[in-house]
Amino acid sequence: MKIMFYSQGISRSTPRSADRHVTLETDQDNRLGKAADRPRGRMTRRGALALFVLPLVATMVRPADAKPLRVVCLDDGLAETLLMLGVTPVAVADREVWEKWVVEPPLPPQVADIGTILEPNLEFLQQLRPDVILSIPYLDGIKPLLERVAPVTTIGIYTPDGQPYQRAIEATRQLAALVGRESEGEALIAATEAHFSDVRQRLAPLSERPIYVVSFLDPRNARVYGEKSLFQAVFDRIGIRNAWTGETNYWGFATVGIDGLATSDDARLAYLEPLPEGAGGTLTESPVWNAMPFVRNRSIMRLAPVLMFGTLPSASRFARLLAQALTTEPAGG
Repeated sequence: MKIMFYSQGISRSTPRSADRHVTLETDQDNRLGKAADRPRGRMTRRGALALFVLPLVATMVRPADAKPLRVVCLDDGLAETLLMLGVTPVAVADREVWEKWVVEPPLPPQVADIGTILEPNLEFLQQLRPDVILSIPYLDGIKPLLERVAPVTTIGIYTPDGQPYQRAIEATRQLAALVGRESEGEALIAATEAHFSDVRQRLAPLSERPIYVVSFLDPRNARVYGEKSLFQAVFDRIGIRNAWTGETNYWGFATVGIDGLATSDDARLAYLEPLPEGAGGTLTESPVWNAMPFVRNRSIMRLAPVLMFGTLPSASRFARLLAQALTTEPAGG
């Protein structure tokens, strides 16, 4: 029996700038020589969960008399945190990537695009007159160029110690202090934890069977997320077992052939959009694919795009989308 992908709404071509998220770990491994393998008032539980009702929006409001800080952000994870704090960056890198891979919170139309993450338009950047440029360790090579324009604050989420969720909490507090939104930062952290608690209760009856989470590279290969990934941190908090227990790289995933996902007979599989061009149709014609236990058991779920290298907003989005898939799709049984 063939198990067809749900292809509605899937981009039939990989975004030009999607390399930032699809091949980021390859660039990082090369660069590192393969060595990097007080709230203002009490927030109620209902109020916290309200932060994560579709669609995600930044609900906090900065005082009207405060001068806004002009922030250019070169990392989407840091940018999504800023938006949830109620601060809109003046510019980001690769806006096209946001529309395809981040999705929410929505990026306001006035946010400028300064070009690619590794080769930002420095002349345009200078014209924007930022007060601060937010960067990540991955971009340390261009930091001297950026510092000619404005002070650079580097915040690392994905580091060799493999604790992206804890570092995302620390980054939230650091960013909140930078932009004067400390109470909003604490509210975001509390809301994220409350959301995980709620999802954990909802999924308790479905928690026995493990789940693979993958991004397909082509009809034969996929990236499967495990230890050191943001998705593993979410699994740990919502009570779901990861079917992938093998090694992962610096960024929290392993690149495997499709047959490498046959390590668990009762596992379900959740795959992230967008799919590479032609992958869906070719996969369903593959004998190897059709021999996979999760294909035979009709245990496949499609997930809308989630920033795999994100921060707290991406973690919450992943938990919400996974819960929806498990509780509404036939594969969620």
